[in-house]
This record gives sequence, structure tokens and C-alpha cells, in this order.
Amino acid sequence: MTVAQLEQSGVSGSSDGDWRRRYAEKVETAEQAVRRVRHGARVFVGSGAGEPQSLVKALAARQDIDDTEIVHIMTLGTAPYAQTATDQRFRHNAFFIGSNVREAVHEGRADYTPIFLSEIGRLFRTGRIVIDVALIQVSVPDAHGYCSYGVSTDIVKSAAESARMVIAEVNSTTPRVMGDCHVHVRDIDALVPCDDPIPEAPQGSPDELARRIARHIADLVEDGSTLQLGIGTIPDAVLHFLTDRRDLGIHSEMFSDGVIPLLEAGVITNERKTLHRGKIVASFVLGTRKLYDFIDDNPMIEFHPTEYTNDPFVIAQNDKMVAINSALEVDLTGQVCADSLGEMFYSGIGGQVDFVRGAARSRGGKAIIALPSTADHENVSRIVPTLKRGAGVVTSRGDVHYVVTEWGTAYLHGKTMRERAMALIQIAHPKFRPWLLSEAKARRLVYSDQIELPVMTPVYPVEQERWISLKDGSRAFLRPVRLTDEAALHEMFYALSEETVYHRFFSHIRSMRHEKLQEFLRVDYERDVVLLVLNSNQDDADVLAVGRYNLNPRTNLAEVAFLVRDGSQGKGIGRALFGALRDLARSKGIRGFTAEVLSDNQAMLRVFHGGGVPIESHLHDGVYSVNMVFNGKAGKKAAEG
Repeated sequence: MTVAQLEQSGVSGSSDGDWRRRYAEKVETAEQAVRRVRHGARVFVGSGAGEPQSLVKALAARQDIDDTEIVHIMTLGTAPYAQTATDQRFRHNAFFIGSNVREAVHEGRADYTPIFLSEIGRLFRTGRIVIDVALIQVSVPDAHGYCSYGVSTDIVKSAAESARMVIAEVNSTTPRVMGDCHVHVRDIDALVPCDDPIPEAPQGSPDELARRIARHIADLVEDGSTLQLGIGTIPDAVLHFLTDRRDLGIHSEMFSDGVIPLLEAGVITNERKTLHRGKIVASFVLGTRKLYDFIDDNPMIEFHPTEYTNDPFVIAQNDKMVAINSALEVDLTGQVCADSLGEMFYSGIGGQVDFVRGAARSRGGKAIIALPSTADHENVSRIVPTLKRGAGVVTSRGDVHYVVTEWGTAYLHGKTMRERAMALIQIAHPKFRPWLLSEAKARRLVYSDQIELPVMTPVYPVEQERWISLKDGSRAFLRPVRLTDEAALHEMFYALSEETVYHRFFSHIRSMRHEKLQEFLRVDYERDVVLLVLNSNQDDADVLAVGRYNLNPRTNLAEVAFLVRDGSQGKGIGRALFGALRDLARSKGIRGFTAEVLSDNQAMLRVFHGGGVPIESHLHDGVYSVNMVFNGKAGKKAAEG
């Protein structure tokens, strides 16, 4: 772009009129500019969609250069320097392995440096990794001679400020973004004008698997949360399920087109952020031209280098920080592998650990690892007894908090190995659960007498989860029991009064050991059903009530029983729980309920009489035998007392 073209584009009125002359003096063709690269140089290439394509092509075309190292994180280009034909002239060093260099790394023709994304900039600035030449892409300079790094600031800024020489592709199609993401013309050694289209990375529509995972993640997102969204279909799918939230914010290393509809709908406002209120903070974007136009000169968007956006101490300053990242596999102790398939390096550490640790330290924050439960067309479980040989641990078992698959959510932080293993087995694909439980027993991760899972493991009926309104105006969460509820049921039992225990078990039970508690977990969600009422839908919720029915297939009647925690009685929980059990049994074709009730348990009798089912009862030795046939006629009623 000439000085005349700059003036025609409206870039005029500068307080530094000399920069235009400097610009004109530095303009070169791509071929001329890359002639500055010497033998043995280390060359940085701009990231993602901000890769300077004309410069990369021109450098790769040089036949008279030797022993040149190329460094970068993921790029969207073709990476000609990683091809077999260029092995003698170039060697690539990946800080994050993209699809365009994966084969070269796997074959040993390129290197991989595992490192947190937040720490790469420090390598450049301290000289631990010296950058001889930085090849970057920038926007057209503004009236003051400042160019924006455009779609990628990430580690580009630290590389450009640390490099001995900076060669910039000045792309007229590059958006101008606000924030800590600018470089002045005087700090660029060679300028190569172009108008090449910026590479696009459309996300596409999420499939049903991604949507199932996203639903569970969305349940963890509260109003006023600040989100970090990793790369992939799952984080993007989450956005489809947040349309009813309010005042969400974004602090992320990157984002894509999915945020635009939520911004337009007023869901993302950034107004409740506790850091950079009113601003979306990121370091790069990957998406379509619509996204690139959206961030152009948009005062809501601020780009910062990853030294800032990914600093866990900065991240933690956002209250209710929700970090969503992906994994390749998770073992039964909670170790997360995200950068390798066994011994094969596949991607990189990236920003996962940065945001996991930042979100964990945020007030009300949640760190989430999301992955499909299987791979290879459901032939391989991604919840595994042990990680594959050679697999790397990206997020340690001490860092992991939430793990989400299409089968549900496991909360691991602060849990024992036994609790972790059971939680992860619960969200594994049903056909792999018996195998995983067997392996967990062999490793002594769980009780040796832990309930055996049938080959056809019942699927947790997530559709039965719902909120219920109580008489005092509060709400409680009703859901089916899970294998992981043993600890919560154990705690509930020891909070019960002697009277409540006696009414439920017909004896003064003093303890509730593991062997007995397992009976509450031995369910198939069809004939044997246990429903819980909890004070929240979070994994650390307290159990307020337990209801159960057990079918007698000979009579097609189910025995029903439930109990309500002492402090929660009188709020309508018992009636709501009975109604849920009744409706569920009816939907399964069960004919009715039977129950045994102590004559002085008037609260239970009132619930049965108010349950909308004809009731017939007989008193014998202080115990009412109650029959409730759903489509029958009312018989003799027990005294309501």
C-alpha cells in the first residue's frame, strides 16, 4: 500500500506525519522481504488465521537457505516448511501441534515443545528462545502509524517485540482490533502490502453428541458467569443452550462466531464481569468473515497477549469464571490427557491448565473438562482405567474439577480415589461400565463388594431431573439416584432424628454402613427406582428426601417408601416426591403401589391420601398395609389422624 493509497483510505491527519515516509521506505515484495532471513535463523510465524501467507510461501520457495527453524503455535495455512521436500532447509518447532504439522511431528521431521500458553511469551522476552525474524500479519496503519495485530495477538505481540527483525504483511482485509494489540510502523523492518482473504474456520452445526455434552455443561453456567471457550464443537455447542441466561461475559484465549447471536440477543453483556467490565477479552479468534468484521473497530472487544489473558492470577479475578476445555481421555483417578494419543503427540497443552487453575481460584468459578465418552464409533472408551502408554498428563488429578460426557457430569475435586472412580464410571458409556468397575476393583480403587453392574447397564434418565417449588417459596432439585450418591446418602442418614429413622426402617438403626447403602443404589430406573430431592443441582448438594419404589413383577404392584429429612418436613417435599414416583410408575405401566406404614406416622399417611390415587388400607399390629391402585376405585381409607 503506497502513501497515496493510505491517504485515499482516510488514514490522514497524523500527529506523527513522518511515519508515512518511513512506511513508503519499508515497502517491499514478499520475495524481497524474506531475503533478509539468513542461514540458521529462528523464524516466528504468526498464529491461526493471522498467518502471513504470502511471506510463508515466499520463504518456503527459497532454495538458497539452509538450517532454518520455524516456530509457532497452530496456524491455518498449509505449512510448506513442514513438508518432506523442505526437510533439509527447514525444521519446525511446534508450541501447539495443528493438523498441518501433525504428520511431520509424528515422523520426527518436526519438534514439539510442551508449554503452557501463558508462558510462551516469557520464553521470547527473556531470550530463552531467541527470535531472529518474526513474520506477522497486521492491519493497515491508523492515522498515527499504529497497526493492529488483527485476528491474532496471542504470542504474536511478544514475538514481534522480542525479535531482532520484524517483517509484516500489511493486509487490507485484516480487522483493526482494540486493546493491547498494536505495533507502530517504526518498529517494523519491512512491510509487504496485500489484500489476501483471511483464512476462515467455520464451526458448523453441532451434532447430537456435542449437543448432549453441551446440555450438561450449560447446566453449570449461572447468570453473570464469565466464560472461557476452548477450540472445538463442544464449547461452541454450549452457546446454543445459554439463550435463557443473563449478563454473561467472555474472558478467553479465543472465541468464534457462536458468541455473536448471544451478543445480539443481549445474553452476553459483560456487565457483571469483575475484571474489564463491559468488555470481551481474548487473544485471538477463529471463525468466518462475519466474525472478523464483527471485531473490526468494535469497542466491546479487547485483544491482549496470552501472557495476560491466560495468566491464572488474572483469570481468577473474574468471579464465576467458567472454563470449558476438551480432552482425549481421562483415567479413573482423574488424570486428563489432552495432547497425545498414547505415544503420538497430537495437539498441545495450550491454555487448558491456565484456565483450569484460574477458574478453580475464581470466586464461584468452575473448571470443566469435556469429552465424548467413546471414540472409534463407540468401540473405544475415553474413560479408561489407566492412560495409554506414553500418554501425557496435561491436567493433573489434583487440578481437575468437573468432567463432562454425554452421559452426565462427574465432580472430582476433593474426592477420594473411590469416589472419583465411581463418578467417572457413572459418566462412561454404559457398555464399558462393567469393564471399568472390574478394573477399578482389580486396582483396589473401589470396594471389593461394590455393586456389580449388569452387562446392559441402565442409562441414567436425565429427562427426569427437574426443579420443584416448595411451600416456603424456595425450590429444590429432584432427580434419580446415581452410583455416586452414596456419600450424600450416608451424610443424610446421620442427620436424621431417631423418630424419622424408626418411621422409615421400623427399628432404631444406629448406623448405615456401605453394605446397606448399596441397596439404595441398586436400581435399574425401570422396576427399581430411587428419586432424591436435593437443595441444589450441584454435585455437593445435600439430600433432603429419598423416595423409592420396587416392582413385584408377579402382581405388577410396586412397594413404595420415602423419608424426608427432619428440617425439610412440612414444606411439601413428601407430596412432590410421591407425585413424581406415581407419575413415573404409571408411565412404566405399573398397576399401583403398596406400602407398610406405622400407625403413628400420620405425615406419611397424609401424603398417600393426598396423592391423587384411590387408597385401601388394613391395620394390623400397629402397621397399616396400604394398597394404591392407579386406576382402581377407592376402598376403605385409613384414618388420617
